[in-house]
Amino acid sequence: MSDPERSAADERRARRERRAREQLAHPARLIAVGFGLAVFTGTVLLSIPFATERGERASFVDALFTGTSSVCVTGLAIVDTGGEWSTFGEVVIMLLMQVGGLGIMTLATIVAMILSRRLGLRARLLVQAETRTLRLQDVRVVLRGIILYSLCVEVVVTAILTVRFATHYDMSWGRAAYDGLFHAISAFNSGGLSLYSDGMSRFVRDPIVSLTVSLAVLLGSLGYLVFFELRRNWRRPREWSVFTQLTLGVTAVLVVLGTTLLTVAEWKNPRTFGPLDVPDKLIAGFFASVMPRSGGLNSVDIGGMSDESLLVQTALMFIGGGSASTAGGIKVTTFGLLAFVIWAEMRGEAKVVIGRRAIPEANQRQALAVALLGIGLVMTGTLVLLGLSDYPLDRVLFEATSAFGTVGLSTGITPDLDRAAQLVLVALMFVGRIGPLTLASALALRERDRRYEYPEERTIVG
Repeated sequence: MSDPERSAADERRARRERRAREQLAHPARLIAVGFGLAVFTGTVLLSIPFATERGERASFVDALFTGTSSVCVTGLAIVDTGGEWSTFGEVVIMLLMQVGGLGIMTLATIVAMILSRRLGLRARLLVQAETRTLRLQDVRVVLRGIILYSLCVEVVVTAILTVRFATHYDMSWGRAAYDGLFHAISAFNSGGLSLYSDGMSRFVRDPIVSLTVSLAVLLGSLGYLVFFELRRNWRRPREWSVFTQLTLGVTAVLVVLGTTLLTVAEWKNPRTFGPLDVPDKLIAGFFASVMPRSGGLNSVDIGGMSDESLLVQTALMFIGGGSASTAGGIKVTTFGLLAFVIWAEMRGEAKVVIGRRAIPEANQRQALAVALLGIGLVMTGTLVLLGLSDYPLDRVLFEATSAFGTVGLSTGITPDLDRAAQLVLVALMFVGRIGPLTLASALALRERDRRYEYPEERTIVG
């Protein structure tokens, strides 16, 4: 290559680097546009007559709702996934869930890398110098790592489910492999959609299927950043970042607490855990506790659960899973950080300390903003849905929280809502998918030091 050609190639590479940095400097715009285009593409593909079993064009709302639910890896459905959509339509849904899961994990991980110092994350993946500079080759390495992590988990889960389906459920190996792949992608990416009309209820007494799907959801809800850090420092917990400590610690507490509360509440319920043996009840309780991480699959009838269980699952869905993962909600890091803020305030401590590290006040304000945004969206969505339907508050609140948390669990009222109410859920799914991440990144990028200070004045609180 001659010198002029080499110079021209260097100039083109520099322009690409500059455009990439400009895009990554505004992640909110990138996230919103990316998911919007994915939803549009999914809606168009599902509107093709060939996408339905009956060979007729699906209604616009059915295609839009299913496309949004798939891309935002929510799992709410207004039609039977296995009965309404043809093999082509199911493959489209599978690809949309894969793109949605990889997309949110990739974008969230890159944003976390950009903001690593400001958020206090010691996730020194690739960027060591400046928090706002990210080269194209760095993005490629991150994307390659996330894809490898995702595919490894999905391949293992697919293999386990395929063997189980073929050897214990009278399926051909081809059908077992197809069903195993669909549910592996749905579980790891927190898609929440199933090819079976009863979700995973037919496997409630099967510990291998239930535990495999549950672990896939947990791995997806932890995210690549946690996996990357554990791979390097799993023997030295004291060196883990605050992010990893919060993600693992709060997730473990919520899973154990949720399993205990749900198992006790449903132990004698004839519509859910009542007919099961003791080991099956414990596994069903674990499954029901993990799915609000944003998994969205169910092994018992959610509509048959007690009010206490619905309240517990609503709270778990609102919290969601880990940051920079496939999960939704306000995230366990946000919830955990706010819990430490409350604990420090109760003890009269001036600093919030987690794992021998002080948390900046800006980080605390960001967590509070994300939590309040989530509460506002769920409250608004619930209020609108109450006005558009005749269902009681507990059912409507459950559906609204499930949509915002991109979970997909349902008491069964979603298909019976009118079109306007279903479009409200579409909006909640989309905003719930991109809202917390967009807000958190926007707040962090706007952080700046003020060159002057106003006099302080305390107000009455409480």
